[in-house]
Amino acid sequence: MSWSIKLGRLAGIPLFVHWTFLILLAFIGVRAYAVSGEDLGAALRAVLMVVAVFGCVVLHELGHALMARRFGVPTADITLLPIGGVARLQRIPEKPGQELLVALAGPAVNVVIAAVLVGGLLLSRNDLADMIPSVNLFDPDDNPFATLAFINVFLVLFNLIPAFPMDGGRVLRALLAMAMPYARATRLAATIGQSLAIGFGFLGLVSNPFLLLIALFVWIGAEAEARQVEERVNLQGARIRDAMLTEYHTLAPDDSLGHAASLLLAGSQQDFPVVEDADRQKPVGVLTRSSLMDGLSKAGRDGRVSDFSRPKLGTIEVDAPIVPALARLREGEGPCLQVVDGLQRPIGLLTLENIGEFIMVRTALQGSQAPEARAPVPLPFESGRPDPAARA
Repeated sequence: MSWSIKLGRLAGIPLFVHWTFLILLAFIGVRAYAVSGEDLGAALRAVLMVVAVFGCVVLHELGHALMARRFGVPTADITLLPIGGVARLQRIPEKPGQELLVALAGPAVNVVIAAVLVGGLLLSRNDLADMIPSVNLFDPDDNPFATLAFINVFLVLFNLIPAFPMDGGRVLRALLAMAMPYARATRLAATIGQSLAIGFGFLGLVSNPFLLLIALFVWIGAEAEARQVEERVNLQGARIRDAMLTEYHTLAPDDSLGHAASLLLAGSQQDFPVVEDADRQKPVGVLTRSSLMDGLSKAGRDGRVSDFSRPKLGTIEVDAPIVPALARLREGEGPCLQVVDGLQRPIGLLTLENIGEFIMVRTALQGSQAPEARAPVPLPFESGRPDPAARA
């Protein structure tokens, strides 16, 4: 994952930490050192407490991932961020009941952790007063196990707020989806979450400014979730053939950058597949607009395409569904994907822009209630062979 450091694998799932998390640790350490009167031990305790808290966050995300795995939903990775953790499921569970269990699995892990810590404190015969921490990372008098138990309880309560992107928003959506269509349930859950965000915002103005950040976090998360689901609904049943670009240019490795620049200026295409062999049927890379500009600045118009193109161009079959392709493009596999037929011959190009335009067209047709809205988009070529005039 971009800007992240891989720590290893947990239950077979790649575990990453975003580099900004290291800045958080440094800030906590320096802050604790200053508040404690330059006590290095206090700074170390504070850093270790943060690490322990985020260890609980990792277990929380692992709970989601393992429950999703039970329903056949793989997890791409788990990433630690300064604001928490993210388990990237490759898709949402198909049934509302499954999503409900996946959403509850994370908080359930924190409940277990808190119960184990509190049970250990009770067995050690600690006074009840010792089990109520100040939740101050810089207070050496606090029992660290009591502090960690309290934080896990807080994580449960916070995550169960019925608003996206918290688990409570997904719980609410799953419950609503048992009685109404999924997209409508998502929009209703998002609206409820944004209403709560407005409430948090007012409270933040009159009391704790931190609530303003929570309000912004909830508002953006709710809108993003609703938009993502609406997008997925619009792409339901769509295939690569419906959105791919069929009129495009390719380049050979020995072509000049000047030729590529001419093609760039002549049309709207920004990324050019690099293909080789006599019939130009073998994709070997892609020349992006930024790479072309870099090449022109370094080698001029006479530079070779092969010296500045990316060495890999992902491919996807023409009858594959669009949603996985969209995920591949967004995850940074490349600026575009080469569309191939059953014989692995290049017949089209797919970009995020193509998909966005397809969504706009389909949304407009659905809004018109025209018969064409229900008709499949015809394939712009015959017998698996593209129009040779479409690709120079």
